[in-house]
Amino acid sequence: MIEKITQITMLFDFYGELLTEKQKLILDLFYNEDCSLGEIGAEMGISRQAVHDAIKRSEQSLVTYEEKLGLVKKFMLEQERLARLSAVVTKAYETGDTGILVEAMAEINAIEEEERK
Repeated sequence: MIEKITQITMLFDFYGELLTEKQKLILDLFYNEDCSLGEIGAEMGISRQAVHDAIKRSEQSLVTYEEKLGLVKKFMLEQERLARLSAVVTKAYETGDTGILVEAMAEINAIEEEERK
């Protein structure tokens, strides 16, 4: 469940502006403000079932945007690449071994090669 929440909130961060104002509000209240379906329904003047349906449709829209655009996937890949490079540079700095900089350059080259794919 936590993985789904994390996934949807990340998708919402990237693609939320592509949703309608109502969809954005409902998802914000549900995921960010931790409101129940009943609380959201009462605030918006709609039934709990309508809130549930809106959440499911909005989530599916976010997933569809990611399938087509892949921005979250690209972001996560960049974060992994930066972490790898940071580890190599940190090791070079901590050890004072300039030979490790060759490893850092190899990592940079590997990242550039991955980007070309």
